[in-house]
Amino acid sequence: MTTECRKGEKQGTETARSPAPGLSRGTVALFAVASGTAVANVYFAQPLLATLGQEFGIGQGAVGTLVTATQVGYGLGLFLLVPLGDTLNRRKLVTTQSLLLAAALAALGTAAHVPALFASAAVMGFLAVVTQSLVAYAAALATPDRRGHVVGQVTGGIVVGILLARTVSGVLADLADWRTVYLASAATTLILALALRRALPRQTTPVERLRYRDLLRSTAALFVQERLLRTRAVLALLVFASFSVLWSCVALPLSAQPLSLTHTAIGAFGLAGAAGALAAAPAGRLHDRGHARRTTGGALFLLALSWIPLAFTRQSLWALAVGAVLLDLAVQAVHVTNQSVIYTHRPDAGGRVIGGYMVFYSVGSAIGAWASTTLYAIAGWGAVCLLGAAFSLLALAVWAFLDPPASPTAREERPIGYGGR
Repeated sequence: MTTECRKGEKQGTETARSPAPGLSRGTVALFAVASGTAVANVYFAQPLLATLGQEFGIGQGAVGTLVTATQVGYGLGLFLLVPLGDTLNRRKLVTTQSLLLAAALAALGTAAHVPALFASAAVMGFLAVVTQSLVAYAAALATPDRRGHVVGQVTGGIVVGILLARTVSGVLADLADWRTVYLASAATTLILALALRRALPRQTTPVERLRYRDLLRSTAALFVQERLLRTRAVLALLVFASFSVLWSCVALPLSAQPLSLTHTAIGAFGLAGAAGALAAAPAGRLHDRGHARRTTGGALFLLALSWIPLAFTRQSLWALAVGAVLLDLAVQAVHVTNQSVIYTHRPDAGGRVIGGYMVFYSVGSAIGAWASTTLYAIAGWGAVCLLGAAFSLLALAVWAFLDPPASPTAREERPIGYGGR
């Protein structure tokens, strides 16, 4: 049991899961690969929006709602599924979710009508939150002095999954069609589900006994009671709104005249943001050394700066590449720092704080996707860039005026129910 744990905890309650001393590099790598593969499904549609709009007869201003539907499903899953990790066996939870996710992907890949397309996309998003269940699981197994580093490594896998999603999606769509993207992912997810079942540590510690209704209420109560959780959650909403403004909309100007890029070329710009993966592990180490707030502030300044080159996308693809590198690096540095800070603050409720935090992430992503594609149809790319910059500057203001001056250390761990502190 870690030194953070309270002595004499009540029988039948797990206040913090014991770190596994044998958490090997291979196991951490599996966490990263499985998390990245699951979250990639949420982003596959972005380079395909023009094609999906044409095939299903969806207008340019409305096609972005497919991404929004996926993000809404993802947000519901974060609130309804991820907190279950605090009260159910996490190994069984993540393997079951992975199997169901594979089935949802198969349904999406065979959708024949608009209602089936949107419904299966929403269900896929709902189940793709297995990504965050794995993050919480990895954080619980890591020792406190390496928690930020482990979270950074797993999040690095998520970053790679997000970025490669666009590239893989574009290449497969050009080689075959958009359906192949989702059917191939269904097969990959099924294989990973079996690998997770074999490789993940068996849970031997007891879990906190809460009724499902009380579990959900306690998730909301945490964010009502804890200023730090609220602040970091608002930062997630704004940062990922800015992120989604770029990646949910950029395919539209790139596929239009005069650029007229292919799916493969559009997806390749996801690789330009690969620097985001490089930021994940260092950001986790900086958190472990007590520099979480400064890391957040510097990254938010970089995020706002990134929209200057992005505004010149139509004039120079190099400007898009530079802006994408800056934006993705900044977003992932903030994200890793946020997750490390909130888990360290409340390790006794890891699934709930990660799930609740990621609800704000999903809301921000959905807002960014809807607002950017709608605004692009009305006012063009310049207005979209102003919107992304506005989200970034607002996040910087929240950090400057609302974020506590120093990240608190982990509190004494104790069980929490609805209304408990």
